[in-house]
Amino acid sequence: MARRRKGRAIDGVLLLDKPLGLSSNHALQRAKRLFFAAKAGHTGSLDPLATGVLPICFGEATKFSQFLLDADKRYRTTFVLGEKTATGDAEGEVLETLSAAHVSEAELAKAMAALTGVIDQIPPMYSALKQDGQPLYKLARQGIEVERKARQVTIYEFQLLAFRPGERAEVEVDVLCSKGTYIRSLAEDLGEALGCGGHVSVLRRTASGPFSEAQCVTLDELNAERGEGLAELLDHHLLPADTPAGALAAITLAESSAYYFRLGNPVMDAQVYRVGKEGDMVRVFCDAGQFLGVATLDEGRVAPKRLVVSAASAD
Repeated sequence: MARRRKGRAIDGVLLLDKPLGLSSNHALQRAKRLFFAAKAGHTGSLDPLATGVLPICFGEATKFSQFLLDADKRYRTTFVLGEKTATGDAEGEVLETLSAAHVSEAELAKAMAALTGVIDQIPPMYSALKQDGQPLYKLARQGIEVERKARQVTIYEFQLLAFRPGERAEVEVDVLCSKGTYIRSLAEDLGEALGCGGHVSVLRRTASGPFSEAQCVTLDELNAERGEGLAELLDHHLLPADTPAGALAAITLAESSAYYFRLGNPVMDAQVYRVGKEGDMVRVFCDAGQFLGVATLDEGRVAPKRLVVSAASAD
């Protein structure tokens, strides 16, 4: 017999402002307890040093979290030039100290321009990427360094917000980047280009896909709002389960077609040729407005790719 999950079967997306000092998983677990949710997952890790936008998916919304994992991200961050650390951020041991007094704003702007666009980036050892099934950060903690393949990422915008020159220069920047970009690696690459090393001292994610920090709620706010009350008091903070896939076109099926779609069968629909082209993915709804899942347009048919399990169909 399958083990019954503890908690409520709620579906939706919470836009959490992750606090300083907590890992993404710890923040997720706290939110999960506050909502007394049976199932939850986050959509892209933030280091304990980082704060900001961390979308959390509950229930059926977790099936579509990949759309937010693949989304572009925006960060506001401060780099310290003149110090290299083991982790690429302020929490790591200082490995080398060099003067950054020679760095001018003009040289800084030139180096930043060279790191804008499609660039090759080597993932840091202190990352969750796996080598032979082992997270790199576990190897790094054992003093083991392995070769990592460079991969392409895109830095769409790399804007200078403030520059404080000196032996330990500080650079505040705004970065819009593609998925998989490591801001710590960007700081190290900038420091390397300027001949003085660099690391991240402050990092805040200000946007994830279409969501901004202004839309987020903090754990403290959720705690205060719930108090000694029921978890249901917080449900108004949840966005619909289809939110992660919100960039996809939507198609509404008549109830007769929706019945077969729910069973996992492709269905014919004349709307296919109006909402997209062959191979496109779409969100699918029924006449009553219920979100059914995502599908691929295939030869005039709406072919299920990921289905929502409603409370009714689960009974």
